[in-house]
Amino acid sequence: MRVLWLSPWLRPLSRVHVEALRARGAQALLVTSDRHPESGPRREYELLLEPRPKSPGTWPAFARTLRAARAFRPDVVVVELVWDPRWLAFAALAPVVHLIHDDRPHDATEERPGWQRRLFERWSRQAARLVVFSDHVRDSMAAVTGRPLTVVPLTSDLADRDAPAPVPAGQRHDMVLVGRLGPYKNLPVVLSAWQRHVSGPGWRGDRLVLYGDGAAPGPLPDQVRWDRRPFSYHEAVPAIAAAKASIVHYRRASQSGVQVLSMQLGVTPIVSPEGALPQFQPPDEKPVGVEDVGGLAAAFDALADPGTAAARGAVAARHYQQHYAARHAAERLIAVFAEVAG
Repeated sequence: MRVLWLSPWLRPLSRVHVEALRARGAQALLVTSDRHPESGPRREYELLLEPRPKSPGTWPAFARTLRAARAFRPDVVVVELVWDPRWLAFAALAPVVHLIHDDRPHDATEERPGWQRRLFERWSRQAARLVVFSDHVRDSMAAVTGRPLTVVPLTSDLADRDAPAPVPAGQRHDMVLVGRLGPYKNLPVVLSAWQRHVSGPGWRGDRLVLYGDGAAPGPLPDQVRWDRRPFSYHEAVPAIAAAKASIVHYRRASQSGVQVLSMQLGVTPIVSPEGALPQFQPPDEKPVGVEDVGGLAAAFDALADPGTAAARGAVAARHYQQHYAARHAAERLIAVFAEVAG
């Protein structure tokens, strides 16, 4: 099986997928870009393009990459968040599998221009198969596309080899909220619940640590630290792994890469009932209502105990390995590619 994977914006996640496919005997070539902050050095299976069609200097590189893709002779072309119209040329090389991550923007800051939405719809119309990563997105998008969609497990964009060892109870501290801190992250409710937790008997001296850029909804309560630098795995993963809980209490979500990353690292995610967040949770981990300040504070109280945090985190890590590790996604994808390639 020869797989051409097009993913200009999700380079770390596409690398995880491509390497899992290669580990199962597939040949895979990734066309991507340096736009992701975690890009790093080019790997042997990667071709790099600048996904900006209005820049004349990008056209020679595009022509070279297209020639290399033709020479690769793919059996299937995977398309993931492609907004450059030139990349439609790759779709002529083999049947297309279109990966759809979200059923709608999280908030107004993620709204795409009309021409990009039309391009997205074109990929979907011409694709041999549509793939999504949760039952929620499948059910939501089925009404839009009028076509069946295949669900594949959402894996973490951190390779298992780069994940640190589980952190013991005695070294657990703090709770974390990670990523671009836009309105959908529900910060006002989270901060109100945190203030209630810190003011009550359940607080064990932890801080709430926010990683990522964004706008604060107001003054930060006690015991909150905000690291506004661009999110970096090198800096953030050790802190997440040592946390007692990861807050994924969103107002709107399709699914969350932070949720699966947290489980991979052995940290319990606290989620809302939105989108597929409850579907991904470990056994016995219940969602907390979007406006439920008291319920969220109680969740903080329970996970403030380091022994409880470590024990529930271990369950989360097993749940991730059993259902969402990259090998599970690769097995399902290879089956899809075989059907599409015929």
